[in-house]
Amino acid sequence: MSEIDKLNGEAEGLAVDVRGLQRRYGERTVIKGLNLQIARGEFVALLGESGCGKTTLLRALAGLDAIDSGRIEGARQPAVVFQEHRLIPWDNLWRNVALGLDDKIGRALAQAALAEVGLGDRVDDWPRNLSGGQAQRVALARALVREPRLLLLDEPFAALDALTRIRMHTLVRQLLARHRPGVLLVTHDVDEAIVLADRILVMRDGAIAGQYDVPHAAGSNRLHPAAQALREQLLAQLGVAPSPALAA
Repeated sequence: MSEIDKLNGEAEGLAVDVRGLQRRYGERTVIKGLNLQIARGEFVALLGESGCGKTTLLRALAGLDAIDSGRIEGARQPAVVFQEHRLIPWDNLWRNVALGLDDKIGRALAQAALAEVGLGDRVDDWPRNLSGGQAQRVALARALVREPRLLLLDEPFAALDALTRIRMHTLVRQLLARHRPGVLLVTHDVDEAIVLADRILVMRDGAIAGQYDVPHAAGSNRLHPAAQALREQLLAQLGVAPSPALAA
């Protein structure tokens, strides 16, 4: 059990239960009667072309956007990590992580969280001194410090270089194994979804058009035949032809 677990404790059950969710903007219905369940400890990736409703769904789950009908249950105080780290430049790292927490426990929780992401020696440092990958690690620590039941990831690795992204994938898997929130990752990267997720959803025109369980062998080795087969299925569902090099 992590230090943060000891300070905050654990909860079990569904991370979120979405029933009949509908969201309209004017005459346009962006999400159409969507149902979704994510269990505590389950990692779900959401794929789909731009404009299909992925971000609208994430914002609704985060409580950042209203819904027109349906219900969202279980997502109490969800945490969000965005593509940009959104750290406050005039606060040091521990205050960024402990944002909104009482100082008496905030520093201890922040120190534990920063240690988990490999920045335990930088608690009094400033955001301006961080690389892009380090800043995203702080953003991840800030999201996990409150032990959310639901963690929402909005393309948080899209702006990172390839090697940093691989390291972040490894870190995320380790952290989520300890903290066990339910996770929804919005991404355009099919390979990232296969590497990280237990289950992959494909969204089209405001609805779930396909659902795929990720075999363990596929998630642990992207070159495994199961990973390649799943990749081709997902690309076909997304209307994209697989690479000739992979199809050969």
